[in-house]
Amino acid sequence: MRQPELIREGGLTIVYLDFSGLKNKDEIIQQINVFGRYIKSQPLKSLVTLTNLENMYFNTEIYNLFVKYVKENNPHVKASAVVGMKGLMQIFYKGFIAITGRNVKVCNTKNEAINALLQQETVTV
Repeated sequence: MRQPELIREGGLTIVYLDFSGLKNKDEIIQQINVFGRYIKSQPLKSLVTLTNLENMYFNTEIYNLFVKYVKENNPHVKASAVVGMKGLMQIFYKGFIAITGRNVKVCNTKNEAINALLQQETVTV
């Protein structure tokens, strides 16, 4: 199982959550549980997260699992970005934002996401 990785950039600590390449529901559920436990163990509104969904299996069932995961973790996250959203994920994105209340910056690359999070943090601090 993958563990959250900490990326330190420009005085900011970003929690990197890597779902990339996961190809079945059971793997994704296990990873959601690992990351969810970590996130919920942190203080409220303390985390900046970067989630990688590149080449991850996705369908409406996975979408519903992610909605629940994000809603449960929302109190602990102050800023977030995601990379790897393609196809069906992009179609569901607007509904995801409306349901979860989370403003997630969608980026094309990990570096672009890190830069977006750094900019967001300088604006909100």
